[in-house]
Amino acid sequence: MRHALDEAAHAARAGDVPVGAVVLGPGGDLLATGHNEREATGDPTAHAEIVALRRASAALGAWRLAGCTLVVTLEPCTMCAGALVQSRVARVVYGARDEKAGAAGSLWDVVRDRRLNHRPEVIHGVLEEDCSAQLTAFFRDR
Repeated sequence: MRHALDEAAHAARAGDVPVGAVVLGPGGDLLATGHNEREATGDPTAHAEIVALRRASAALGAWRLAGCTLVVTLEPCTMCAGALVQSRVARVVYGARDEKAGAAGSLWDVVRDRRLNHRPEVIHGVLEEDCSAQLTAFFRDR
């Protein structure tokens, strides 16, 4: 999570919401990193999770990320939760809950919806205070 927090700081310096993500391979090795790049790229889908998933898929040469773990500083939204299901990640670890748009247990629970063909394990609250403080400071300064 500390690596994801560092990624989030990159986003903040670029003027984007400080969310960072990393993808770990099945053995725990770092496959890819990402942070919000919506402002930098003008791409509404450039959320940290999507950026990291794309890079991990490129590194593996496959869209299936079976056995991989995504670690992200903020609970994924519905778009990112859908991408996590579609990419077949084994585990999602997040820091801060998102009561307004979270789709991994807060507002919705897309990643564990029994109607879908894949349901990753979800671990929440990892370094939650640090993740929340980073977001709060960003919006306070705005």
